[in-house]
Amino acid sequence: MKRIDRSNKVRKFHQAQWNESIIFELSRKGERGILVPKAAKEVEEKTGKLEDLIPDRMQRKTPPALPEISQPRVLRHYTRISQETLGADVNIEIGQGTCTVKYSPKINDQLARLPEMTELHPRQDPETVQGILQIMHETDLYMREISGMDRFTFQPSGGSQAIMVMAALARAYHEANGEGQERNEVITTIYSHPSDAAAPAVVGYNIIYLQPDEDGYPDFDALKAVVGPKTAAFIVANPEDTGVYNSRVKEFTDLVHQHGGLCGYDQANANGLLGVTRAKEAGFDMCFFNLHKTFSTPHGCGGPAVGATGVVEKLVPYLPAPLIDFDGKSYFLNYDFADPDHSIGKVRLFNGVAPVVLKAYAWIRSLGAEGLYEVAKVAVLNNNYLFRKLMALDCVDAPYTKGKQRVEQVRYTLAKLYEDTGITTGDIQRRMMDFGMHYWTSHHPYYVPEPMTLEPTETPSKEDLDEYIETLKHVFNEAYTNPEIIKTAPHNSVCHQIDESDMDDPEKWAVSWRVYLRKTQ
Repeated sequence: MKRIDRSNKVRKFHQAQWNESIIFELSRKGERGILVPKAAKEVEEKTGKLEDLIPDRMQRKTPPALPEISQPRVLRHYTRISQETLGADVNIEIGQGTCTVKYSPKINDQLARLPEMTELHPRQDPETVQGILQIMHETDLYMREISGMDRFTFQPSGGSQAIMVMAALARAYHEANGEGQERNEVITTIYSHPSDAAAPAVVGYNIIYLQPDEDGYPDFDALKAVVGPKTAAFIVANPEDTGVYNSRVKEFTDLVHQHGGLCGYDQANANGLLGVTRAKEAGFDMCFFNLHKTFSTPHGCGGPAVGATGVVEKLVPYLPAPLIDFDGKSYFLNYDFADPDHSIGKVRLFNGVAPVVLKAYAWIRSLGAEGLYEVAKVAVLNNNYLFRKLMALDCVDAPYTKGKQRVEQVRYTLAKLYEDTGITTGDIQRRMMDFGMHYWTSHHPYYVPEPMTLEPTETPSKEDLDEYIETLKHVFNEAYTNPEIIKTAPHNSVCHQIDESDMDDPEKWAVSWRVYLRKTQ
C-alpha cells in the first residue's frame, strides 16, 4: 500500500451550494419548533394574567410576523447557511488578519455563552452584576498598562466610532478652553485608515492629509507647513496600512503639542506592538484598541465589536459616562467624573458589549505580560517571513521597501502582474476564493496600484503560511499560463461572478423581508 502523497500544498476545495430559501419563505402557518407552556394555574392566581399586567397601550393588536417553522427545518436551514460561509474555523485567514478573522480560543467563546453572561441585562442593579463590572474595570486597568493612558471607555462599538469619540473629545477639550471655534482642522495621513479622516469629518472638522515622503514615512516638513492655531488634533495610525512604522512619531506629536493640538493614535491593529511601545511614550493624548481585533474577539457578521478608547488625565472629564470604578467594597457606575458642561455624553446606550470585553479579558489573563509580548514577536516574525517569500516573486513588489522591513502587515502591489497579464488584484481575489482562501486588496481609493494587503498576525503556523504562499504562487502562475480561468473565477465557491450593477438600482434590492414583499407585490 502506497502512502498518500501530501506534498502538494495547494488544497482542493469546493464549497457547498444550497438553493436555500429565506427563512420567511420556509414558514408554514401553524408549524412550531417549540410550544411555550402556559403559566401554572396557582401562579396565575397569585400574579394575575400576563395580559393584565402589561398596559394596553404596550400590547400588540396583531401577532408579530415571525416565521413559523419546525426544529428540524430550522436546523437544516442554518446548517446549510453555515456551510456557505468561510472563516477561521475552516480556512487559513491571512487576507485581513486582525480585521475580522483572528482566531479566538474556543474556551473564551464558551465563557461568553454561559448563562451568567447571556442572561445579564444592562439595566440590572449594579449590586447584581458585580462580576461583569469587575471584569470591565480590570480590563480598563490592563488597557491602561498596555497603552500608558489613564482611563478607558468601552462604549464605542468599533474603530470608526472610537475615532469619532477621539475627535469629539478634541472638540470638547478645545471648547472648554475657549478655542472650539478656532481649532477646526484635523491632520491625518493618506496611509492611515480612511476612518481617521471620515470620522472627524462627521464631527465637523476640516481634514488635512499628509503625503508620504520618498521613504514612505509621513512627511515631517509637510506637517510643519500645515500645523498651527487651527489644528484641533493629529489622528494617525502607526504603522500605517502599508506596514511602514514611523519611528519619528514622537517628533510629530511634540510639534502638534507645541501648537496646542491633541494627538490621537489609531491602534486598531496593535498586535505587532504589544509590550514593545506604548501610546503614552509616543506622545499621544488618546488612543483606541479594537478588542475585536488585536484582543481576539473577532467580528461575527460585522459585529459585535468594541473600540476601547483611552485618554490621558486631562481628557478624562470629557469621556462619555459612566465609567466603572471600585470603592474598595463594590464596583459601581460612576457618572460624577464627567464635566457637566463639556462631556461628549453617551455614544451608545449602554457601557460596551459585555461578551466582547469578557473574551478580551480572558485572552489577556491567559497570556499575561510576557505572553502579550510574545504575540507581538510572533506576529512580526510571521509577517516578515511572508514578506520575504513573496518579495522573491517577480510579479510582487511593495512600496518603500529599501532598507526596511514591515511590522505586522504589508500592502503589496501586483502592478507588474497586471502589466504582464491584464489580471487585476480583484481577479486574484476572486480566484483565491476557489481555494477557500481570503484575500484583501485595499481600502479605496487605491493609493498603491493593484494592491494586495496581507496581515498574518501571530495565529498561523509556518505550515499555514507556506500553504497560503503556495496557493498565491499557483494563482500567479495561472495568470501567466491560463488567465481565462482567473477572469471567470470563482468556480468553486457558493457564488460565481456577481453583476454588481443591480446594487445601484434600489428597485432591485431590499433591506428587509417586509420591503421585499412590498416591492414584489
